[in-house]
Amino acid sequence: MSSEMAISVEGLSKHYHLYEKPFQRLLQMFTGRRKQYFNTRRVLNDISFQIKKGETVGIIGRNGSGKSTLLQLICGLLNPSGGSIKTHGRIAALLELGAGFNPEFTGRENIYLNGIMLGLSIEEIDEKYTATEAFAEIGDYIEQPVKTYSSGMYVRLALAIQANIDPCLGDQRCQVIGARLYDTHRNPKEICTPIHFDTTFSIDRVP
Repeated sequence: MSSEMAISVEGLSKHYHLYEKPFQRLLQMFTGRRKQYFNTRRVLNDISFQIKKGETVGIIGRNGSGKSTLLQLICGLLNPSGGSIKTHGRIAALLELGAGFNPEFTGRENIYLNGIMLGLSIEEIDEKYTATEAFAEIGDYIEQPVKTYSSGMYVRLALAIQANIDPCLGDQRCQVIGARLYDTHRNPKEICTPIHFDTTFSIDRVP
């Protein structure tokens, strides 16, 4: 790896196993490879790129296209299904929101869990559920355990709950995060951030 390179990614792939019913996970454990109860969700497939020291890079793509998963792989928070990642220097990640989610619960179950923790009744959560699900825009993943979500999907669900159930969502949190990112950018470092946008997956360099 060249000393001018901060991050080098070669042939990177990541996939997950998705089950329609929770008990199918147990069946898969007993049957092994004799029968397949899951569908394979390929989040990343053969991704290669390099980031030089001092570059600012934006990862642009649709929700769930693998942008935040890519960052988690680079940071070492996830293990790749294939390919290699080489980094030079230290990496700091600002990726996670939604503290308090149960990773084994589905998105739907976590909406109700968080609502109850905030003091809402089941009837009140029922009234807000449709708007919360629509705000999250994660489709059928709402019925999957949140541990299978990309960080972007995880954050969208967290923000949806705050916007529709928790009335405390305001500008202050965004200002704190924005100020930290601004301070980071004033001291030139490699910045790689996921951007939710209705286009195909791409990696763009910011001059």
